Amino acid sequence: MYCIAIHGGAGSLDASALTPELEKLYHEGLNRALNAGYSVLRHCGSALDAVRNAVMALEDDPLFNAGKGAVFNFDGVHELDAAIMCGKTHEAGAVAAVRHVRNPVLLAHNVMNGSEYVLLSGEGALDYARRAGVALEEMSYFSTPGKYRQLLDAKMQRFARPSDTVGAVARDMHGNLAAASSTGGLTNKRFGRVGDSPVIGAGTYADNATCAVCCTGDGEYFIRLVSAYDVSAMLRYRGISLEEACRIAINEKLTALGGEGGMIAIDRTGKIEMTANCATMPRGWMQSDGRRGTAITFPEATIG
Repeated sequence: MYCIAIHGGAGSLDASALTPELEKLYHEGLNRALNAGYSVLRHCGSALDAVRNAVMALEDDPLFNAGKGAVFNFDGVHELDAAIMCGKTHEAGAVAAVRHVRNPVLLAHNVMNGSEYVLLSGEGALDYARRAGVALEEMSYFSTPGKYRQLLDAKMQRFARPSDTVGAVARDMHGNLAAASSTGGLTNKRFGRVGDSPVIGAGTYADNATCAVCCTGDGEYFIRLVSAYDVSAMLRYRGISLEEACRIAINEKLTALGGEGGMIAIDRTGKIEMTANCATMPRGWMQSDGRRGTAITFPEATIG
């Protein structure tokens, strides 16, 4: 059995402002990303390539806070984070606070495969991207009018600062798991702030023996809780179900600290879970038996 699940960020989307037109765009974007990842799995490809391709599709969609639609930082520019991890080998690659990189998850994959490191940041990561031939763009490529309005609103303290992420988890037909995340981070962020997405074990984690996990929401809390690894550890050491582990991680531990967000996960048997303690988390799933779906709000839709 092979399957894939994706998310487009938890918490910052106002359900009351979700017009039929906007909802249609979200479902279309989620389905494009699902198809990009599922096509790899259907053609006997790896879970690692599937999550990379799915996240790249989300990075190319200006609707989401990653790649082309990344939010602005305090200085009015875009700083991007991404990570990818293989559950079979525990190899991982990540980048943080990079500029100009069209698809940060592709750079993270390159760091994993082509360097001796796990996490590269800032100018060093950009220099590595140039040497590796990863596609770069002018900073204007990443800018959208909607995200600029969010920056102005944040500076005027008219709304909570969005901290969306995009992510994907997958299981291939060989039983291998993988996870990948990408984000523009926090609107109006300062001082080179980095969230949980590129921190292996916090926002992104995969282990063939347990599960693959991607987190989204208030990154500082996921870092403090090491949430992605925590779900894997609960499966390994407590022997509980993926559903229960995700519930504890989000609805108990994250909520207890005052954090908001969610996670998607797939266990070694192909069981999919999507959990959040907020009203919205655009998400989708697709399984080898043909079942698929996309959803935006909670509660909405049932997997399987």
